[in-house]
Amino acid sequence: MSLLSKICNCECSLTNAFLWTALAVGIIKVTRSALSFFTIILESYILPGVNFAKYGANKGNWAVITGASDGIGKEYAFQLAKKGFNIVLVSRTQSKLEIVAKEIETKFKKETKIIAFDASTDAPENYELLSKSLQGLPVTILINNVGQSHSIPVSFLDTTDEEMSQIITLNNIVTLKVTKVVAPIIESTIGDKKKVHGLILTMGSFAGLVPTPYLGVYSGSKAFLQNWSASLAGELKSKNIDVELVISYLVASAMSKIKRSSFTIPNPKQFVSATLKNVGRRVGAQERFATITPYPSHALMHWGIESFIGVYSKIVNKINLDMHKSIRIRALKRAARLEAEKKQL
Repeated sequence: MSLLSKICNCECSLTNAFLWTALAVGIIKVTRSALSFFTIILESYILPGVNFAKYGANKGNWAVITGASDGIGKEYAFQLAKKGFNIVLVSRTQSKLEIVAKEIETKFKKETKIIAFDASTDAPENYELLSKSLQGLPVTILINNVGQSHSIPVSFLDTTDEEMSQIITLNNIVTLKVTKVVAPIIESTIGDKKKVHGLILTMGSFAGLVPTPYLGVYSGSKAFLQNWSASLAGELKSKNIDVELVISYLVASAMSKIKRSSFTIPNPKQFVSATLKNVGRRVGAQERFATITPYPSHALMHWGIESFIGVYSKIVNKINLDMHKSIRIRALKRAARLEAEKKQL
């Protein structure tokens, strides 16, 4: 065999090896995507909900919920009470908390405790009050729901120092400090009980999943919670405390300023129901440890972005930039119109 023939045969072998390797990698990726998609459908629509007996339901245990007077936090309180937990309601406005507490006690026949403080101040006495109020209570669940976004989309350089500080304080500092108070109480409650677990859920956001221009501080604060929550999950796993970040797209609430629900925008009741149904399952967050994207349409959106575009891709960044620029323009026009109407009165 000539040298030329040997070279040609070698090149053909290398080409064939490359093609077979590429084919194998392609098959693996397609199979993996198909399995993850099937898992989302299975967990969203087919599997029964998680049994909260795992967390001590109907055994006199308590759930602590921050931001509990409205929207998602209020719905967590109702649905956990229905599952058999007494409820500690933590929020700023005493009168609103009293209304929620009365409704829980009347409708679900569960005990409640109210802790009213303004989390935006990050005052030491807030955490002292929380710690003192929880003394002696068998707490097994913490829902970190308190948070704040920008009043309207705004560039980072135009974000006021006041708004920047409020977002970071509420979304990050308060969440971490509340967890430092409550987590040891959960650990003490479950002790060596192998059949009872603790649970810490922290509200994340699609703005933390993907970089979001014109919501930069909020986006960064929620991305911070992703790494912190997953780190905490690793630390507390051996202590039988389950920790998860809950990722959501828009929910019809006071915070989002959206009043009507739709296929991609659930109301608080729908969102919380999906979350509690799937605690411990990742649903749309297939690639992330200790993370759940529970609502079905949000799960499919998360999976699609992660699988085909990439959460840090230029395309996603540009889409978010254009969308929030448009929202800002509309918000400013509406504010100007309202101001003009006010002057005419």
